[in-house]
Amino acid sequence: MKWITVSRKMGTHGTEIAREVASALGWRCYDTKAIHRMADELGVLDSVVAIDEKAPSFVQRVVSPRPMVYLERLASVIYELARQGDAVFLGRGSHLLLRDFPCALHVRVTASPETCLRTVAAPGLSREAAARAIKRTDDERSAFVRFAYGVDWEDPTRYDLVLNMDKLTVPLAVHTIVHLVRSPAIADASADALRTLSLLALESRAEAALSEATAGRGFLGALAVSAVAPGQVRVSGQADSEELKADAEKTLRAVKGVESVENLIKVVPLYTGA
Repeated sequence: MKWITVSRKMGTHGTEIAREVASALGWRCYDTKAIHRMADELGVLDSVVAIDEKAPSFVQRVVSPRPMVYLERLASVIYELARQGDAVFLGRGSHLLLRDFPCALHVRVTASPETCLRTVAAPGLSREAAARAIKRTDDERSAFVRFAYGVDWEDPTRYDLVLNMDKLTVPLAVHTIVHLVRSPAIADASADALRTLSLLALESRAEAALSEATAGRGFLGALAVSAVAPGQVRVSGQADSEELKADAEKTLRAVKGVESVENLIKVVPLYTGA
């Protein structure tokens, strides 16, 4: 099993390249529609749509835990899709979510502003309007990656292959990616890698559910959640009552894929004075 992630600037034919690579290899291509379909299956579609390649505003980040909850749910969708088999992922920070897996090839598709303008320009659309559309889209994608992962979207060291489409054709770009992913440099996923994916997906869903359910309640600091085995999660931290401890466990048990919960939350009653 192998994966290819494709990060692209608007106007570079990056989406077309990703789909044609998937077609040439006989793999699935996970674009917006496919990602939303899996999110719907997991019951997190609204969260994924809310964060999909868009960074929240500063105010949203400060006053609400929801942006991070949405981000965890998007991550769980990417991990679940990766478990399904060979695939091409289009954006969504997939090159960062899957960065530690040797079976993943990370591709960046870029081009000069002039090339991007020529690609986006169409009858009835001025160069100025095309330039604004490109800037808006690229700025959103860059801000999303910066918010979600704290890195520069355009940093070439985050990718295994950077394709500058100023001189390349789409068929040549597709051929280059296919040749590289078939080479011994990209190994097949091991059983350990697939197990890790399963745990990451479960942990992301559990963290998101618990963060959303416990925000502003009587927990003394953040609770820590980890997936320790398939279907099994562990939660630790402090709460000021047995009721809250039980509520946290109930929330986790309702998460899709959770079969058992190891509840290590300590109850520390609030000191009310003499």
